[in-house]
Amino acid sequence: MSEPDEDPKEEKRKVCKKKKNKEKRRGEKMEGEKLEQQQEEQIHESVKHSESVILRGIFKVGKKSHDVLLTQTRLTWTPIIPETPTGEVTVLQPGMLLLQDVFAVKVKRRRAAGQESGGAMLGVALFFCKRKGRKLEEDTLHLHNASAEHTHAWYNALKEQIAGISSRPRYLKVFINPSSHKKEAVHIYRESVAPLFKMADIRTDITVTEKKGHTLSVIKECKLDEYNGVVCVGGDGSVAELCHALVFRAQLDANLPEKPVKAVLPLGIIPAGSTDVVSCSVHGVRDPVTAALHIILGHLQQVDMCSFSPVGQSVHFGFSAMFGFGGRSLARAEKKRWMASSRRREYALVKTLAKLRPEECELSFLPAKKSRQNLFWNRGQDENQEQDSDLEGEGEASWTTKQGQYLSISVMSIPCLSSHAPRGLAPNTSLTSGSASLIAVENTSRSEFIKHLKRFGSSSGEFSFSFVETHAVSAVKIRPLSMSGFSKEESEEEGDSKSTPIIQPEGAAFPWNIDGELVEIANEVLIRVHPRLISLYGEEVEEAESTVSCSCI
Repeated sequence: MSEPDEDPKEEKRKVCKKKKNKEKRRGEKMEGEKLEQQQEEQIHESVKHSESVILRGIFKVGKKSHDVLLTQTRLTWTPIIPETPTGEVTVLQPGMLLLQDVFAVKVKRRRAAGQESGGAMLGVALFFCKRKGRKLEEDTLHLHNASAEHTHAWYNALKEQIAGISSRPRYLKVFINPSSHKKEAVHIYRESVAPLFKMADIRTDITVTEKKGHTLSVIKECKLDEYNGVVCVGGDGSVAELCHALVFRAQLDANLPEKPVKAVLPLGIIPAGSTDVVSCSVHGVRDPVTAALHIILGHLQQVDMCSFSPVGQSVHFGFSAMFGFGGRSLARAEKKRWMASSRRREYALVKTLAKLRPEECELSFLPAKKSRQNLFWNRGQDENQEQDSDLEGEGEASWTTKQGQYLSISVMSIPCLSSHAPRGLAPNTSLTSGSASLIAVENTSRSEFIKHLKRFGSSSGEFSFSFVETHAVSAVKIRPLSMSGFSKEESEEEGDSKSTPIIQPEGAAFPWNIDGELVEIANEVLIRVHPRLISLYGEEVEEAESTVSCSCI
């Protein structure tokens, strides 16, 4: 009995299926060849960029074997895909890690509970930094291989390449202010920063400060050439004090007490204050891990500073100064140190707004010139003569002088980013612009002034008022014409204060907010900009992460 004829449609489907399978195998073969080509291209790319291949070997990454390639700048790993009986090929993307992001390499072993040494070899672990928004986070790449000889060869090669990155510190002088903000600085350092420093093989010499001026006294006496950098764990006041100390020490070492001298060592800032505008300006976020990783990886950013010279008083170096509203609100906040920081800030703002009044003063400023932007004196360079002639020329330059009533005058050499003002209190300047931002707010109604303040927390428009003027300046003089200062009635109303300003002149005094510290000054103040006077661990940031909002206004 003959078999029934096969359905033509079924036969056609089988032919189409065979054709599709053939095309699929051809495509998979092409993908496999493409993957092999990618592996070769990785080697050729290293050669093209004048990078010699240091090591090549087999490791397991996850559960799959990979072909791992080490060059002078990067580590790449490509999956090794065995052929299947059907010829199917699974395509997986290769991975790549820049060595500039790796901060530690450790040998992995399997050890029993309580075992402190020895153990079965597991491979190598690379600890690296990855970005998540503005934050830097720690991550780990595990390369598994049971061969001790193979693992140690890779461990030594990786350590050698990482140690060759010269900008990374090996020995740091650390200052911790235990009284800053919520008195959490010591805890923040021990829990979030010290373990990362230890993992990166960074040695530290720690000083826990006991009073104002302690940092300066230590910096004046210690041997700075033993360290690669300095670290401050504290708020803006602690940062400004340490920056001033480093510049002052540079002046002493250069035997130039009248000149601003570039600080010899870079400064790292671990945020532990209430606002942390300097940290936010170089990190974009108030996060101790991000700050620590910038330090470990040696991310250096030159930063402009200001000198504040009250008539008849010593010069102080810092980043920002606020006269009028900013000074008065800080003075009120300092008298309520027993309050929580957020409540204290809101109380001071509301109270100062309720008693809002202008100050009669004479304001003079010297517009910034592009030729000034890259001038600073540094030992071992000839730029000091160039800056001398530049400063002498200020007498012949055109100063602009105005007299009137001002609610607020601010001078800032950095953007002063914070979670309250993500774009910064001075968004028109940058860390290395070579100039400062002068923001003068003339007398106006309380409601209009509040509108101006509220726009700092939004996207823009804070300077689009007729009573607000801004200028890029290289020098500013502010001379109060009234003798009111902080009146006796206001001081008595606020109650006794346990905190005292860092400067207490005789007679009528006006409260200033200089880098978050209360300074009382009775006379004229001269503020000069000094480009790139210090290097901070961090990078240029356009906008800070906004996590809080003030509901008091």
